[in-house]
Amino acid sequence: METLSIIIEILQVSLGPSGPLIMLGGLILFFVLLIVWARSEEKKDPLSKLERKAKSLTWTQSQNPANLLRQRSKNQALEKYSAFLEPTNQEEFSAIRKKLNAAGFRSADAVRMFFVAQLGLGLGLLAMGLIYYLLKVPADKGGMTSMIMYVILPGAAGYMMPKFIVNKRAAKRQQEIQDSFPDSLDMMLVCVEAGQTLDQSIVRISGELKHSCLPLAEEFMIIAHELKAGKERPNVLMDFAQRVDLQEITSFVTVMIQSATFGTSIADALNLYAKEMREKRVLRAEEKANKLPTKMTMSTMALTVPPLLIIMVGPSIIGVSEMLSNGFGP
Repeated sequence: METLSIIIEILQVSLGPSGPLIMLGGLILFFVLLIVWARSEEKKDPLSKLERKAKSLTWTQSQNPANLLRQRSKNQALEKYSAFLEPTNQEEFSAIRKKLNAAGFRSADAVRMFFVAQLGLGLGLLAMGLIYYLLKVPADKGGMTSMIMYVILPGAAGYMMPKFIVNKRAAKRQQEIQDSFPDSLDMMLVCVEAGQTLDQSIVRISGELKHSCLPLAEEFMIIAHELKAGKERPNVLMDFAQRVDLQEITSFVTVMIQSATFGTSIADALNLYAKEMREKRVLRAEEKANKLPTKMTMSTMALTVPPLLIIMVGPSIIGVSEMLSNGFGP
C-alpha cells in the first residue's frame, strides 16, 4: 500500500491531479493494441500455403474478374480482426445487420466497418481530448470534472456517432419508402392489369422510381436480380421485408405470398392493398396536420407572450420605478 501511494504521488506530481487516471488509460490502450497485434500475428493454417500454390497453378481462372469478385466478398484486411470487429452473439449480430440493411449498407463487411468506425472515432476523439487536456488545461484547474468534460465525453460521443448516423439514415430511408410505396403499388397494379407478370412489373417499377424514390427503386432492383438468379419468389419477398423493416412492406409480402399460395388473382389483391395503402397515407397526413397546432403551442407562446408582456406591462413598470425613485411627493 505504501508503494502504491508513493507511485500515485509521483504521478500526481509529474502529470497533475489526474495523473493516475492518465496512466491507467494509457495502460489499457497499450494492452488493447498488444492484443490486436498478437491476434494479427497468429500462425496461419498450414494448408493455406498449399491453397495458394494451387491457385497459382490455375492462373487463368484466378485472374478472371468474376472469380475475383466471388472470392473477395469481404475485406481481406479486416478478416484477421473478425474476432474483435464482430459480435459473438448471433442475435446481436443479426440485429446490427438488420439495422445496417435498413440504412442501405448491404456490403459483406458492413458490420465490421461499423465497429471499426465506432472503435476508431471513440479512440481518436479520446486521444485528441487527452492531448488537449494535457496541453491546454492548467494543472491547478485539472480534476475529475475536467477529465470527464475534455476526455471521456468526446470519446463517448465518437463511439456513439456511427450508431446515431445509421439510425438517422435508416429512419429517413424508411420514411421515403413508406411515402412512395402506395404509388409503386398503383404502378404495379397498372402493369399487372396490362398483361405483364409480377416479375416484369417489378423490373419496370424499379426503372420508373429512380427519380422519385431511389431507395425503393434499389430494393425493387434487388428483387428483380434475385428473381432472375433463380431464387424462389417467397424467399425473395421475405428478404425484402426484412431489409426494409416496415409494417406496410411486411403486410404486402404476406398478401403476395398468400395470393400465390391459394391461387387468387394478384391484380385483385394489389387493387385492395393499394387502396388501403392510399387511405393509410391520407390518415398519416391528417395525423401530422392535427399534431401541428399542439406542437406550435409552446413555440407560439414563447415567441408572442414575452413581447406582449413587454409592450403592455413595460410602461407601467417604468412609471412605478420612476415614482419610487422620485418619492411619492409631487
